[in-house]
Amino acid sequence: MKLTPEQLTGKSRTHLLPLPCPYSSNHFLQAQALQAFQALQQSAVKNGFNLQPASSFRDFWRQQLIWNGKFNGERKVHDDHGTAVNLTALSSWEKCQAILRWSALPGASRHHWGTEIDFWDPDRIPENQSLQLEPWEYEQGGYFADLSAWLADNLETFGFTLPFMQSEKSIEVGREPWHISYWPLAEQAQNRFTPELLISAWETEEIGGKDCLIEHLDEIFERYFV
Repeated sequence: MKLTPEQLTGKSRTHLLPLPCPYSSNHFLQAQALQAFQALQQSAVKNGFNLQPASSFRDFWRQQLIWNGKFNGERKVHDDHGTAVNLTALSSWEKCQAILRWSALPGASRHHWGTEIDFWDPDRIPENQSLQLEPWEYEQGGYFADLSAWLADNLETFGFTLPFMQSEKSIEVGREPWHISYWPLAEQAQNRFTPELLISAWETEEIGGKDCLIEHLDEIFERYFV
């Protein structure tokens, strides 16, 4: 399916279908991605895992709320060790870089495309613990390490990849072992996404640091766009 500019930037959800989930009714994917994920879920069940979405489609305005909250100091911005970054001492461009390490720009999140899922297994998290979506939960010794290992061996069979576990030195986003992408559709969206498309989506929107972001947008696409 060829996505419109509005669908690519999260301003429309006409490309989506609801993804059934016993823990939330707020999950949506493109039809082909939904079918592939359900097949992956069925295979996971046969291997002892309760594979569920923690996050799927996220619209422009949700991403805008996250971005502006961080830029304005209302939400935590953390470094690679989970320590809060003091943004008050940083320039606008330094703040933007700190946020981009872990958060996409409004309109530029892969979650807008209906091809992306952050996964977890609710049966494997200890009682009274909440999901953090941090690497330690998914790596050796973490709650979901076994599920992550199984998925690493089986994702490709169902058309999924781990886009934020890449080894390219030039990409400076943080590792997200919980984020899987339905590649047959995501590749199409990625190839059509441009700085001009993003600027158009921002035209009437309030974006923290917008002028600074536009000034550095080509660099952002090189360093932070996956």
